[in-house]
Amino acid sequence: MSDDAAPVPVEVPERLDFWSFIELANRRLSTEYGSTHQLATQVLLTLNRASNVVTYDLESSIHRPRGLSWSSFRLMFVTWLAGPIDAKSAAELTGMSRAAVSNLTKSLVGAGLMERTPDERDGRSVQLSLTERGRREIGEIYREQNEREHAWASVLTEPEQRILVMLLDKLITNRSQFDVRGRN
Repeated sequence: MSDDAAPVPVEVPERLDFWSFIELANRRLSTEYGSTHQLATQVLLTLNRASNVVTYDLESSIHRPRGLSWSSFRLMFVTWLAGPIDAKSAAELTGMSRAAVSNLTKSLVGAGLMERTPDERDGRSVQLSLTERGRREIGEIYREQNEREHAWASVLTEPEQRILVMLLDKLITNRSQFDVRGRN
């Protein structure tokens, strides 16, 4: 679209839902802003939306009733399966900052779910591990979450689930082709 051409007005529906917003965004981005990659926008908006919807459901139905957050669950889950673990590795595996891991660790230690001990090899670092109570709780929480995960995933056939994992893996592992910012 040339700079001197007037944008074609796009009618905005009175009430937008997610999918009508995507349609509106695609029309406006292409006609008013000259975007040529609407499908890429749609893919990433949908991916982000799906992630947010599922995360909110898991957090509100499983974690919040137990007094935990999604982030607390992620840290406990990583520590449960990979621990004892140093805080830096925990941050990498959870996709959180070291500061976030440090803050969450304080509250989990206070709740009696996690222990924080100095690393014997590096006095500047700490090792995170779950208490016996923390191990019991994460086991219960994971079983409940896994049933909920199964309910979400069961709308797809097993081959569709494997294809989705393959496609998401391809999206993530090929990010090295451009300068990606953020956590691993």
